[in-house]
Amino acid sequence: MGLENPIADVRALPGIRYDLARAGDLSTLVAPPYDVMSETDVARYEALSPYNVVRLTRPGRDYDRAARTFHDWLSGGILTADAPSMYVHEVRFNGRRRRDLIAALRLQPYEDRVVLPHERTHRGPKEDRLALLRATKANFEPLWFTYEGRGSGLSRIIEVVSGRNPAVVFKGPEETEHRLWVISDPEHQAAVHAALESLPVLIADGHHRYETALTYAEEVGGDADATSRFTLALLTDLDDPGLEVLPTHRVMKVGVAVTGGEDKATLEDTLSALRGRVAAGAYRDHRFQVLQLEGEMALVELHTQVIDNILGKRSAEEFLLYTRDPEEAVRWVDEGVGSAAFFLDVPDLRLVLKLAQEGKTLPQKSTYFHPKPPSGMVFFQLDQDRHL
Repeated sequence: MGLENPIADVRALPGIRYDLARAGDLSTLVAPPYDVMSETDVARYEALSPYNVVRLTRPGRDYDRAARTFHDWLSGGILTADAPSMYVHEVRFNGRRRRDLIAALRLQPYEDRVVLPHERTHRGPKEDRLALLRATKANFEPLWFTYEGRGSGLSRIIEVVSGRNPAVVFKGPEETEHRLWVISDPEHQAAVHAALESLPVLIADGHHRYETALTYAEEVGGDADATSRFTLALLTDLDDPGLEVLPTHRVMKVGVAVTGGEDKATLEDTLSALRGRVAAGAYRDHRFQVLQLEGEMALVELHTQVIDNILGKRSAEEFLLYTRDPEEAVRWVDEGVGSAAFFLDVPDLRLVLKLAQEGKTLPQKSTYFHPKPPSGMVFFQLDQDRHL
């Protein structure tokens, strides 16, 4: 499926969206991505509307039911198709604003060095999403990518489009506010395509789903322009001031005390001391420390120089817990859930991109992009006989 001259191939897609006159307020129809919801969350979103997207993204193991539901909504007019379009998505949160582009992105294997991973994956989530793809033949939520768009002109296109009245305004999870604009002008679509075709894109969120999409595309086939060779993508410029990434802290279930660090009085002092340094915080036996690390990126070096040394040949995934709340990490250690906590600063996304371009992958849960784009804004049918 690789191309002779690989490029980031972003195109307009025949997007499918809710007919709000039939389905109701989009605020009751969207939901968080499938993998950040508990079963309680799923039930809560199902209760919002009989047409909430969780009925498609989280059908349990009844993948055929999701397929029937999707086709019932299509035939019943709950969902309707747009002319070939791209979309600008805006999210407002905590006084900040981020703008993204939604389009179809050609699926390319990692070795083409166009779509770049930065985290390792595991088999289980891929099996679930592949079963859903096989049954429904559709994307219900976008994969999230970032790109370094400085000088590409893409920010200007997004600015022009978002200066118009949006097609829809809605509220999303976590008290976020959203706007969506439709890019139907072929000239703007061509400009977007041209702006991105010389740039690699970094997977921000959705490594498992991207690898699943590659597998599915190989299974169903289709020529180079078949919709089955693309995926629904949401793309964000690394320079967007609203692009927020959070660190994920580690708690070890086993281990020995780490020595040689700088003692700190409080958690706040520890976190403050990490900024601008290749260093990690540590907590054990009611004692905070800052560990100076050698290398480029604190997360990588924490695993290489500390965690891997403690665990030896044991799998890190079996002995690590993860949280974005440093106070929770401290509480887990105090309660005996874990033996030690390690804290990280916000990762440098340009360094993540650099390492990805060098072919290096980071430990799992190295980045947490926030807030997640809601599922249900745009759907994309995958068909080896339909072309973009």
